Amino acid sequence: MSRISRRSLLTSGAAAGVLAASGMSVNAAPRSGGALSVALAGATPNDSWDARTHSGLFMQVAAHGAVFDCLTEIGPDGALRGELAESWEASSDARVWTVNLRKGVVFHNGKKFGARDVVESLALHRGVLNTSPAAPLLAPLAEIKVITDHQIQFILGSSNPDFPYLLADHHLIIYPSGMIELAMVQGIGTGLYQVEHFEPGKRLLARRVSEHYKGNSSGFFGEITLLNEAAANARTEMLETGVVDVISQLSAHTARESVENRRVKLHRAQGNQYISMSLSSDIRPDQKNDLMRALRVGINRQGLVDEVLLGYGRVAQDTPIGPQNQYFARDIQSSTYDPDQARFFLRKHGLDEMNTGALSLPVHDRNARALSSQGVCTNVELGHSSGRIIEDWALSTFATKAGVCGLDSSVSTLISAARSEMDSWRRRTLYQDIQVVMQETGPMAIPVFADHLFASRQTVMQPSTIGNMRTLDNARIAERWWHA
Repeated sequence: MSRISRRSLLTSGAAAGVLAASGMSVNAAPRSGGALSVALAGATPNDSWDARTHSGLFMQVAAHGAVFDCLTEIGPDGALRGELAESWEASSDARVWTVNLRKGVVFHNGKKFGARDVVESLALHRGVLNTSPAAPLLAPLAEIKVITDHQIQFILGSSNPDFPYLLADHHLIIYPSGMIELAMVQGIGTGLYQVEHFEPGKRLLARRVSEHYKGNSSGFFGEITLLNEAAANARTEMLETGVVDVISQLSAHTARESVENRRVKLHRAQGNQYISMSLSSDIRPDQKNDLMRALRVGINRQGLVDEVLLGYGRVAQDTPIGPQNQYFARDIQSSTYDPDQARFFLRKHGLDEMNTGALSLPVHDRNARALSSQGVCTNVELGHSSGRIIEDWALSTFATKAGVCGLDSSVSTLISAARSEMDSWRRRTLYQDIQVVMQETGPMAIPVFADHLFASRQTVMQPSTIGNMRTLDNARIAERWWHA
């Protein structure tokens, strides 16, 4: 995966307009027109355009992937580029970031985009008691200064050479100032697609705007339709019968079967998505350490990859820093499967087994028994995450998910030090230390990384490189793909 050098990131926002960062082949000739229909999961009847509530895939694809924009965008190759931010420059200590905003951008209601829109939009995620999922990302932000209508300054409490990456978070979409509540109801953004009809929990119809700052390089479909369908089998049938063009979140079994189906294309993106296993909240504090040891050594990790993920994944080392992260410690060995040692730790507390309970994961939702057969024996709770493109982002998100279990204080200290470290070599050492400590004392077991699996009709075309940080080309399929 390509990553811009931090020197470039600090000085100019160098990837903002580079063709190589688009993921599009030089010889590709996208054709504009036609309609894209996608069946995906994750919508609820309570959905709105309030990005603070956007946890499901449906609203991620709809909001930051179509109707709204963020300040920055993670390209298909993992490189950072500008979206509503045209360029940026950091102070020598990476504590003050000056961002130049695009001129000539308008919201769907005709309002011109400017600095106040950024300030008011990001204020939704700031404050000590703020519960937005993006609040931990902006917690180090001390102040936002408006320099001109198209230039702002972010002043951080401490150095962070990766700060522009955080502004690409899908929660940090930009609304029109003075009318944010209205925009959250009607879906008023600056994106390539304007809301035509939105039925929360069920359907979105959006049409391509006639004029856009991205020009003709993105947003090739004339309209897009997103349909919510929670059942994986139903999504597969919708694709095979031609009801939709694309489906998300295939199970491993469906992915294997689709390889033999000439009517569809399987898309496999190998990113940082992981499955996590944590102790349930009813575990006593005096049991925690031994039961976590039992969990780590009681998982047949390769068995999970082979029999549950059917090869669509890789063994992990119990940390959220993944193989697509710059400072992923590839030389750390995963815990060795040792059921006898796991039983020893369990019996110290009068337990015979640990159970996962019901398995319900987008990466595999058909065969819970396969998981239990791999040594993962209503004490263990399962989860998953798409992971993140930079280490600090991944760790901040992980810490939020860890909740009451929390991170060891030594890890929190290392995370703060790594976040502000300017020297790349020292930073690498700090992140490697974090991974070693988390493997031994972390509040969750992360046994495997799981590929993003989705499928399309043969007539749907895609760039030569697709994003692997989230499914459906980083949830930006509406603006990056096209019809043959």
